[in-house]
Amino acid sequence: MAVKIRLKRMGSKRNPFYRMVVADSRSPRDGRYIETVGTYNPVSEPVAIRVDEDLVMKWLNNGAKPSDTVRNILSREGIMQKFHEAKYSK
Repeated sequence: MAVKIRLKRMGSKRNPFYRMVVADSRSPRDGRYIETVGTYNPVSEPVAIRVDEDLVMKWLNNGAKPSDTVRNILSREGIMQKFHEAKYSK
């Protein structure tokens, strides 16, 4: 089973709000997911990002692949660098 960390769109028209979820890559965008690991609100000023770093690191270590947008968000938060250092420091 290919697992991805991606965004699930919530909110109303023209007012998007996203949950960062871990899901099977074959499930629909807003469909079934395994676990919620954070939120992303691009509408608020400043942009609101909340990420559970421990859960994200657990899923990345177990082989979950982040989508492009989630990878950019995690890079901005410094989590991808921590993951890279943990992976290649062995």
